[in-house]
Amino acid sequence: MQIINVPYSEINWDEIPITKHSGETGYEWRRTFETGNICIRLTAYSPGYKSDHWCCRGHVIHLLEGEMIFQLKTGSEMLLKKGMTYCFSDNQENPHKLYTINGSYIIIID
Repeated sequence: MQIINVPYSEINWDEIPITKHSGETGYEWRRTFETGNICIRLTAYSPGYKSDHWCCRGHVIHLLEGEMIFQLKTGSEMLLKKGMTYCFSDNQENPHKLYTINGSYIIIID
């Protein structure tokens, strides 16, 4: 990750509006902070959420609550549990998507 032209930033998450997005199943609610070339999101997923698209973008993802399963297009899956962090690089050849059975809460930096 290369952080470019990002000023010192203080984030008050309570001042950032929540937006709701549908997945293939379930919903996600997120607060998004963007500055320079980075984006930071606090995201909550409903029980039964499943992403509706494959993602090729790199992320650092830290799981604050719950469990998530990340699926690679190759078919392999990785389970992320509370307190774990996962890093994905930009990868057009092996995109990922996620789902959660009981819901989860994460922070995403990309």
